[in-house]
Amino acid sequence: MEEKLYNRVKELRARKRLTQQALADDAGVTRQTIAAIEKGDYLPSVLLALKISDVFCMNLEEVFSIKKGWDEG
Repeated sequence: MEEKLYNRVKELRARKRLTQQALADDAGVTRQTIAAIEKGDYLPSVLLALKISDVFCMNLEEVFSIKKGWDEG
């Protein structure tokens, strides 16, 4: 079974009322990188994933997961 990295970046960004550009600026990347992460077309480095998680004041595992749902055991 192939594993995939799932993320809640789009959801969390909307909750915080951040634009893709604002999140990109905070994380030190381009808006296109954020868009690609949200679509699942780009796997962020560990450093970038940590920066994004820090913007949301959340643990890495609360933003990124290899499981499709966060409620799965």
